[in-house]
Amino acid sequence: MSFDGILTRAMVHELSQHITQGKITKIYQPFSNDLIFVIRSKGQTHRLFISSNASFPRINLTAQSYENPKEPPMFCMLLRKHLEGGVIDRIEQPGLERILYIHIKSRNEIGDLTYKRLVVEIMGRHSNITLVDGNTDLILDCIKHIPPSMNRHRTLLPGSEYILPPSQNKQNPLKADEDAILRKLDFNSAKLDKQLVQQFEGLSPLIAKEIVSRAKLGDRKSLVQSFLDVMEEIKQNRYQPQMVLTSTKEYFSVVSLSHLDGENTTFSTVSQLLDRFYFGKADRDRVKQQASDLERFLRNELKKNQSKIPKLEKNLVDTKKADQFQLYGELITANIYQLKKGMKEAVVPNYYDEKAEEITIPLDLQKTPSENAQFYYKKYNKLKKSVQYIHEQITATTLEANYLDSLLQQLESASASDVSEIREELEEGGYLKRRKLTSKRKNNKKPSIEHYVSSSEVDIWVGKNNKQNDYLTNKFANSNDTWLHTKDIPGSHVVIRNAKPDEATLLEAANIAAYFSKAKNSGSVPVDYTAIKHVKKPAGAKPGFVTYDNQKTIYVTPDESLVYQLRYQK
Repeated sequence: MSFDGILTRAMVHELSQHITQGKITKIYQPFSNDLIFVIRSKGQTHRLFISSNASFPRINLTAQSYENPKEPPMFCMLLRKHLEGGVIDRIEQPGLERILYIHIKSRNEIGDLTYKRLVVEIMGRHSNITLVDGNTDLILDCIKHIPPSMNRHRTLLPGSEYILPPSQNKQNPLKADEDAILRKLDFNSAKLDKQLVQQFEGLSPLIAKEIVSRAKLGDRKSLVQSFLDVMEEIKQNRYQPQMVLTSTKEYFSVVSLSHLDGENTTFSTVSQLLDRFYFGKADRDRVKQQASDLERFLRNELKKNQSKIPKLEKNLVDTKKADQFQLYGELITANIYQLKKGMKEAVVPNYYDEKAEEITIPLDLQKTPSENAQFYYKKYNKLKKSVQYIHEQITATTLEANYLDSLLQQLESASASDVSEIREELEEGGYLKRRKLTSKRKNNKKPSIEHYVSSSEVDIWVGKNNKQNDYLTNKFANSNDTWLHTKDIPGSHVVIRNAKPDEATLLEAANIAAYFSKAKNSGSVPVDYTAIKHVKKPAGAKPGFVTYDNQKTIYVTPDESLVYQLRYQK
């Protein structure tokens, strides 16, 4: 799994076909390291996604939508100034490096033609996006500033000359012939796949293992032929975008991965492959960073409530001693004539026992017999009164723990905007202090709910947090719409815009409900469904909590590929 030089070449080829000579109409920066270019080309509108995210860097045409910030960052403003309205002249790749040059021509404020170069470096944590003046090679700005103190080889700051990353002096595999391959490899040493990676640029360990695997026998002739065959596919731009899910990991490549044993999914374009592979991954990574304090708070509160329940249950067990205290009080009263102050205990017959056996009652030396009897009566009355209170506390604490658990589940599949709604919900519930805002909070803003379309072209709507769930179920849905939720498992509310959906739509909606639940990674998840009119929100209930009846249950196994398809392949 890697965005290597071969995949970069495939992406350059694909982008050149779709957006060359296209006009840049809009530029957005939804996140600190991500850009969206809206490009109009050959009668179609394309969305080019570019990310310098340290964990998930990539560039591809995307079908996914992103919520844009109200105020664009400075880098986005600069790109809009120089590139909006410009035309993509050509897209290039230096050698087989993980670098793309997007050449753009546009006109400045006085109408003169100018040339800019957007340099996209896909290199893990060193990934960057840099805007370079096409005439002077000077950097106008970059999404990540790298001063000389961080990198002695090159400086990535406005005004500095753009310099390529240091060369590794590897040979271009597309230009290698049989003799060059034989000279580069030591067949007497092991690990030929690692030798390929060390000697040839653009090769990931994954493709190197595929080359060695295709050679089968591993002799020189078969390995060289395997190498040349793979390179010929690359030269001819005969790519096979695919994702392979093994028992331990997911892999993607534009070369057929015959050496991997797993579930293989092919795609018609490299962009579709990357869109699918990174579906949700980058969002979850961003949410994990942005909501780490929120997650920590929820886990601590959940732990407090979970530890409180056993203590309450222990107190409930203690209340069973109430009858014993009552017995002590009555027996002391019945035998008060033979008891005196200063006695440690009273041994008296138990009149309530058929055998009338004697019972030993502890006494307080400092109390009179009458005071000892009153002491046990008070303990009896206190425990009897506490039974109902403890039951109420156990119920309330259990509901609280379930509520907090559901919020943790929602964080797992939340987007950045979902996180802000969850945080707002906790503030409204008094769990968190309200943050100081620079502008007035828009309380009348409707929550944004996700839209899916079934294979039968029926609309499916999903709430991914409690605010969205409340809005979807109680305001957005019609009384005869079909409502779904995982049975006794925290999860999203799902609504089908149909009173009697077909079986395929019902199963697909159930799959979505199971995917956005705590049972996301389980098999055969029970999902209840009923009409919206049978779903009620109790007065004073926590956000997102409802009761329902007249339900039926179906069982599904969550499938991320299906959820992605219903979301983006409309």
